[in-house]
Amino acid sequence: MSFLELSGTGYLWIKALHIISVVAWMAGMLYLPRLFVYHAEAEVGSDKAETFKIMERRLLRAIMNPALFASILFGGILLFNLGDAAMATGWFLVKIVLVMAMVVMHGVLAKWRKDFAEDRNTHPARFFRIANEVPTLLLIAIVILAVVKPF
Repeated sequence: MSFLELSGTGYLWIKALHIISVVAWMAGMLYLPRLFVYHAEAEVGSDKAETFKIMERRLLRAIMNPALFASILFGGILLFNLGDAAMATGWFLVKIVLVMAMVVMHGVLAKWRKDFAEDRNTHPARFFRIANEVPTLLLIAIVILAVVKPF
């Protein structure tokens, strides 16, 4: 017996909302570092740099932060619905660690956005091109663990 038991339809609605939230969150996680690449190439104080500041702020605050919150909320509901048995499996524990790493990456991106907003970025565009791969690799691993359940 789990802490929270959803009806079949209720479970499917929460799962759908979780997937929608994760897709929105990941769109931002993949796009924001790409904006940083272009922003790092723009001259500080230029119209281009100021436009990137607006785009980055809006992406983080209007899309990424709410999507992160919704992903955690709906994922947490699904987690409690699964019960203790699912939480003890190896694949699930690794998935949770990787999801926590994605949340940390979100925080790092938010810090970098603030650095750009205050004209304190010290990283070249190449740095952000490489950093852009981190969410992609985490996403691939998380999806494989959730779908294939390899161990």
